[in-house]
This record gives sequence, structure tokens and C-alpha cells, in this order.
Amino acid sequence: MNRPALHRIAFALALTSSLAACRTVGPDYAVPAGSAFQRPEANAAFIDTANPQVAPGAELPARWWELYQDATLNGLVEQALRDNVELKVADANLRRAAAVYEQALDAGGFEYEAEAGVSRAQLSAESFLLEHELPPINLADGKFAVSYQFDLFGKLKRASEAARDDEQSVAAAMDLARVSLVAQVAGSYVEICHANHELHVAEHSLQLQQRSREVTQRLISAGRGTPPELARANAQVAMLEAALPPLQAQRQASEYQLAALLGRTPGQLPEGVDACDHAPTLAQPLPVGDGRALLQRRPDIRQAERKLAAATARIGVATAELYPDIRLGASLGAAGLLADFGEPLTQQWSFGPLISWTLPSSGTHARIHATEAGADAALAEFDHSVLQALRETQTALSRYAHDLQRLQSLQQAQAQAALAAEQNRRLYQGGRTPYLSSLDADRTLVSADATLAQQQAQVSRDQIQLFLVLGGGWNADAVAQAPAPTVVPTVSRHAANRQAASRHATTQQH
Repeated sequence: MNRPALHRIAFALALTSSLAACRTVGPDYAVPAGSAFQRPEANAAFIDTANPQVAPGAELPARWWELYQDATLNGLVEQALRDNVELKVADANLRRAAAVYEQALDAGGFEYEAEAGVSRAQLSAESFLLEHELPPINLADGKFAVSYQFDLFGKLKRASEAARDDEQSVAAAMDLARVSLVAQVAGSYVEICHANHELHVAEHSLQLQQRSREVTQRLISAGRGTPPELARANAQVAMLEAALPPLQAQRQASEYQLAALLGRTPGQLPEGVDACDHAPTLAQPLPVGDGRALLQRRPDIRQAERKLAAATARIGVATAELYPDIRLGASLGAAGLLADFGEPLTQQWSFGPLISWTLPSSGTHARIHATEAGADAALAEFDHSVLQALRETQTALSRYAHDLQRLQSLQQAQAQAALAAEQNRRLYQGGRTPYLSSLDADRTLVSADATLAQQQAQVSRDQIQLFLVLGGGWNADAVAQAPAPTVVPTVSRHAANRQAASRHATTQQH
């Protein structure tokens, strides 16, 4: 190699080295200081927590359903987390996002290419200005090339950041699916239990009214009753019988829903589930934590935050389009007659940089503005998810407290109604009060029993809804959480091992 060629190569290397010092374009991501997530009020204790059935300072456990201490419920949740079809869809989406991230990590850097071929060919004599046909010859060629793409302005780095954030967003979406699934399983199970309990209450009330009707019939036979009293008794019996089909339909609908959540067909429930008639209850006040813990735990907030991070990284990808791409490549090979292949006359090589630059146009700037607008929209969605989480939690806390107060009043009312019905029934059977008084007392008791059972079911729904809005149940393996106030994104098992080893993996900026 002559001296001028060496000088040119040295100049090319110096040029690429100087360009390598260029900065990564686009904004570096951090949770915006002005976002709703950073507000002190959003990270403070919840308001309206005077309810003694909640524990504001207690942290929600990872497996909140175990607070009910119900082995059947625990088994149903574990089976759903294993066999639910929607979770399988979410897992497939996560694996697809992980593969996209791997592709982004593999972009740029060193690329290798090898070619080899042998052929027998008839060359054109006229192309060599010859008048006689050339004989067929055997040709061979081979080449090995290596090139390196410099990520001078951070386009590849920002693209890998965006792919990583997208994967973590999909992982958060899977966590959100787990949260919803666990709440739906628990809700369906307690609905079955409460429906059976309400059926028992209704059937017991029907039996009482049927006995009352029998008493009325005997009194009429003895000359102490009247036909209108019997008609009223028949009407009451019919009304109570009419209350049974809706409760049976409600129970069956909950059974079908639970079977679907477990990945089974309708009617395929674990043994004993359909016979539950006492819904599980909490043995301790419901732990709710505070706003700071809520914002760290809710998967939808983490999903929105990761989408914001990805949108921010894409600003850098679009901005890098303003600058050139530079590669440094080298190749070594040979081409010629097969008999001479490898001889000096057939050898060839090349080395040097390749610069490609598409001059920026108005379209390039428009794409940058579009990505900036997308980041602004992602920030608004992030704020919305934070405010929505706080609103849902405060609403659930308020509803739970008021429903508990109503339950307490209904329990007192039912006890007094039962006492009044028993006293009036004895007085009527002794002939000391008219039948209408006893009938009215029975109606009051029936209504009190049914209303109390409905309110007990509503309190159970409130508890599960509160667990749902608190974002519990996604970290079934009790994944450790990092300290607040920065968002802790979910890193999938596919990406965790790669990020430590890959030269493209970047440290998340907070």
C-alpha cells in the first residue's frame, strides 16, 4: 500500500473519530416535574379514611385475596393466573414486544457478510471486440466484508430506548390484565356465594309465608278466618316465589363467568364452588396505604409512564434524521478463473468510510413536530391515569364507608323486624291481633332479610372494587418495588437478562 493511500485512510479514521464525539440528539427522558405524578397532594395520604374498616397506614399485600383466608378462593385465583386465555394473549404480546426490542438492540454496530460462488460461463466475444467465439471457462469469486455503523447522533440508541419502553409498557399491560383477572375471579366467586345466600333467605321467607298460609287455611276451617286473608297470603307466597328465578339466573351467570375466567367451558367448575353460601369476609381492616404507594403500584400508571418514555425517545429518532449516517467498512476477496483463484491477480480488497445523507426537507421537520406532539399527548394521558387512579380510589373508599354504615343500620332493622314478626305471629295465632297485622310484620321481615342480604353482597363488591382500584394482584410473586417518587417500570423476564449484557442497553433516567 503506497503512502498517499495510507494518508487517506488515516484521514478517514480521524474524521470518523471526531464525528463519534457528537451528542445524542433528542431530549433525555425523566418524569416531568410538572406532571400530576409529582404533585405532593397526589403522593399524600388518602382523605375520607375515618372508616374503622380500612387501615390507611397499612401497605396492600401482593396477594391481597389471601386476606380472606379462604382456601377455595386462593385455589381459584391460582388456577386463573395459570389458565386464563386473556393472560395467554397478554403473554404472547409481551414476547412479541421483547422480540422487537431484541431487533432494536441488534441494529447498528458490526455487520458481517460472506459470499462465495463458482460457475461455468460463456463470455461474449464482442464485449472484448473479438471476432471469434471464446471457449467456456470456469469462474470463481468470494468475498468477506465487515462494516461498522456509527451511531453518531443517537438514532439507534433512541430507537432501542423506545423499543425497551414499549416492551415495559406491554409488561405493565399484562400486569393490568392480572389485576383485573384476580378481581373478576374474586368477584364472581363472592357473587355465587351471595346469590346462594340470598336464595336461602328467599326460600326461608317463602317457607315462613307458606306456613302462615297453612295457618290461615286452618283458621278459616275453624271459622276464625276470612277468604280475603287467604287471598293476601296466596299473593304473598306468589310474590316470594317470583323472587327466586332472578337469583337463580344471577348465580348461574356468575358460575359461567367464573368458568370462563378459569379457562373452562360453562358448567366446569371446581367441586364445591357452586355450593358456597357464605362469602368470605375480611378478618382485619382493609389495608389501603397512601397515594404514593398507589401511584407506584397501579399498572395502568406504569403503562402510561412507559408510553411517555417511548414517545420521548422517538423525538430523538426523528431528530436524528437531520444528520448523516456513517459506516466504516472493509472487504477482502478474490474473483477470476477458477484455476487461478487465490492468486495475486485475482485478489481484491477495500477499506473506507461510507457517508449517506438525505438532506432534510419540510417532511423531516414535520415528523419531528409530530413526535413532539405525540409526547405531549402521552404526558396528558399519564396525568389522566394518575388523576383517574386517585379519583377511583377515593370514590371506592367513600362508597365502602357509606355502604358499611348502611349495612349496620340494616342489621339493626332486620333484628327488630324479626322480633316484631315473631311477636305478631304469636299474637295472631292466639287470636289477639288481626291477620293483617301479622301479614304486614311478615312482609317487613321478608323485605328486611332480602335488603340485608343484598347489602352484604354490595359490601363484598365494594371490598373487591377497592382492591381493584388499589392495583393489587399483578405482582403475584411479590416483586420488590423501588422507592418513590419515580415510577418503577416492569421489566419482563425476557429483557432483564439482556439489558445487563447489551452494549445498547441504557440506564433509565429518572
